[in-house]
Amino acid sequence: MSVHIPAIQNELRQLGSREIAVHSLRFFKTGRGQYGEGDIFLGIRVPVLRRLAEKYDGIKIDQALLLLRSEYHEERLLALFLLVNRFKKTSKQEKKAIFDLYLKNTRYINNWDLVDCSAEHIVGAFLRERDRGVLYDLARAASLWERRIAIMATFHFIKRNEFVDTMNIAEILLADRQDLIHKAAGWMLREVGKRDLSVEEDFLKKHYQKMPRTMLRYAIEKFPETIRKNYLHGRI
Repeated sequence: MSVHIPAIQNELRQLGSREIAVHSLRFFKTGRGQYGEGDIFLGIRVPVLRRLAEKYDGIKIDQALLLLRSEYHEERLLALFLLVNRFKKTSKQEKKAIFDLYLKNTRYINNWDLVDCSAEHIVGAFLRERDRGVLYDLARAASLWERRIAIMATFHFIKRNEFVDTMNIAEILLADRQDLIHKAAGWMLREVGKRDLSVEEDFLKKHYQKMPRTMLRYAIEKFPETIRKNYLHGRI
């Protein structure tokens, strides 16, 4: 599909809402010193963007890249929806091109929703039958968002009952200082536990006393109350 990107951008601006945009500035922590500092919004809900991704299904990846490099959050999110949709349907050669494009442009994948909607579907899916060393490089990167990509990409493996990389990367991230990383790692540990509780518990028993509190709380969120309290109070 050949589409003029300015036409998509004009459509997005017509769909924008100042009220939603103002709310998004607070929700995505765009103030000075916050993780989303300086981001700007048109004010468009996610379901609307998903419908647009279906409407423009088949867009070329170089066109999606133009949107990904936009200053507007919703344009970047739409670009990722488009790339995820295309990745699922396209050839092995183009999957590689999308994967490479993604990793070369992580500076634009710069908020938790942008990472979470795409990392497992592009990075995780591409690496399923390949060497996963790049995930460990990302897990040690200076960029908060690259570290989140590393752990969130493993969701693709978790859904297929493959847990080793999730546990290894979660271990690397134990020393991370960012709350958004603690939340993501704890979430993925919880997802492992849904499928094999013994794997999660082995990790927790080894690390729970030194885990960041947020990571631990996310990991044990669905545990019975008594067991949760035992973990939180160091009685395991």
